[in-house]
Amino acid sequence: MPCLATSDRYTLDLPPGHRFPIAKYDLIREQLLWQGIAPPEDFYDPGLCAEEDVLRVHTADYWHRVRDLRLSPAEVRRLGLPQTPRLVQRSLCSSAGTLQSARHALRDGVGLNLAGGTHHAFADRGEGFCVLNDIAIAAAYLLHHGLARQVLVVDLDVHQGDGTASIFRHEPRVFTFSMHAGANYPLRKEQSDLDVALPLGLTDTAYLALLHDTLPPLLARVQPDFVFYQAGVDVLATDKLGKLALTPAGCRRRDEFVLGLCHQRQLPVAVSMGGGYSERLADIVDAHCATFAVAYALWGHAPCRPLPAPADTSSYAATRL
Repeated sequence: MPCLATSDRYTLDLPPGHRFPIAKYDLIREQLLWQGIAPPEDFYDPGLCAEEDVLRVHTADYWHRVRDLRLSPAEVRRLGLPQTPRLVQRSLCSSAGTLQSARHALRDGVGLNLAGGTHHAFADRGEGFCVLNDIAIAAAYLLHHGLARQVLVVDLDVHQGDGTASIFRHEPRVFTFSMHAGANYPLRKEQSDLDVALPLGLTDTAYLALLHDTLPPLLARVQPDFVFYQAGVDVLATDKLGKLALTPAGCRRRDEFVLGLCHQRQLPVAVSMGGGYSERLADIVDAHCATFAVAYALWGHAPCRPLPAPADTSSYAATRL
């Protein structure tokens, strides 16, 4: 019974020709409805992330400068997005989407965020279109509240999850696994618990064989009781920034394998979208929709039930914006 976090706050105005495909968030929701993959009642607005949850992961200095629009011009350039109040709202809402998806996964087996995967956000800085690290915020929430013992991050975006790796470098309860194009952004890689750097131009067969050889032994070794799946679709051959060569069918088989393992082993999994930069927006939308279609095929179509409110949802972040 997947529930899908989405919000009008996931979008923001960008300059004409900006390479970040911000329109995909609304289009994915519309496509899921039009294709009949998800009914309207399965979508919900996750609200804004509480400041206390942000501060478990990000430094107070960085967060306060984000919140108060005091990032330097150099920091804004590294981020690649305009510094506006709307960007702060978007970052808090997207992070709340992954956190609430994690709560849904604990109850339903799976939770889906139609955004998130902002894995280039470090504790003290944002980079590569990533302001706050939603997966890190949600993982820290689970650990803080005793809702998970051992977390596994499966990051299959084409770019290394450098921010997530850095944040959890000294946290043994979070195992970070990143399988990414080696000679690609970021040029300076961090050290994940397990990095698999892929040669450029890798196609479906070799990619899937490597994933099949890596993930099951990793699950046996780490023994997680919760999984975060960063399902970036910038692995597609059509992607302008990816440098791999997967077909849409190969990308879907990737999702079927990862989510199928979680379903088979009854591991709760929270899914966030990650990147996608194909020239045709339809290629991005179709690939993301396929990820969610796989989740529905595995966990069924029972109606999404709302979660009870957390014990304390008050925060300066939520009341200020």
